[in-house]
Amino acid sequence: MSSYRVGLLVPSSNTTMETEVPEVLRRVAATTGDRFTFHSSRMRMKTVTESELAAMNADADRAAVELADASVDVMAYACLVAIMAQGRGAHRDIENRLTKTSADAGASVDVVSSAGALVAGLHHIGARKVSLVTPYLKPLTARVVDYIEGEGIEVQDAISLEVDDNLAVGRLDQGQLPEIARRLDTRGADAVVLSACVQMPSLEAIPAAEAVVDLPVVTASTATSWQVLSALGAYAPVPGTGALFRG
Repeated sequence: MSSYRVGLLVPSSNTTMETEVPEVLRRVAATTGDRFTFHSSRMRMKTVTESELAAMNADADRAAVELADASVDVMAYACLVAIMAQGRGAHRDIENRLTKTSADAGASVDVVSSAGALVAGLHHIGARKVSLVTPYLKPLTARVVDYIEGEGIEVQDAISLEVDDNLAVGRLDQGQLPEIARRLDTRGADAVVLSACVQMPSLEAIPAAEAVVDLPVVTASTATSWQVLSALGAYAPVPGTGALFRG
């Protein structure tokens, strides 16, 4: 049994990341006996607009230094669209930047991101074509689609729920997601991204959504959890948590 400190860099208005990722790791801990604690630093963002997302990215170094002070074992930058809105490949730049920032603050720590984790997770399960659901306005969804396609994964279809208030995103009813996913065009798709946003609740809807679409399901939060666990060397499969946790 091992004990790990997980650092979360989250938007100030995020209310979901600190519930879904800990829940996934709690399920893993029940299997492995490992212990995880969670330590957050927040960056100001209330409305999901390109200007607020860019300002949040600029504030990420300050948040990373705060987590470095807590001597966390891994950091997860937990806002997928903040990175994807910056253009193709941006997750590599920000992960490298925050790794250096943390090292300069005296902490050698792995830095992962929800954006990078989603892409890596889709490649891990062999998904070459996906359909996805986002809470964003359509122009931001288009940026997400372009980003994913820039990583070599075709997007067959995308549904935008068009909610720009980040607190309102966190209040969306995940019980509706299976029926929303049913409306996706999934012809030829290898997987469905049920929530391309760590703020949109989705974890409890995964089993029902997989039954509806008859495809593997990944979400931004399960991908982030998988990447965090992989960085720690603490991954274990657990049921009911989607495609990345079937072993």
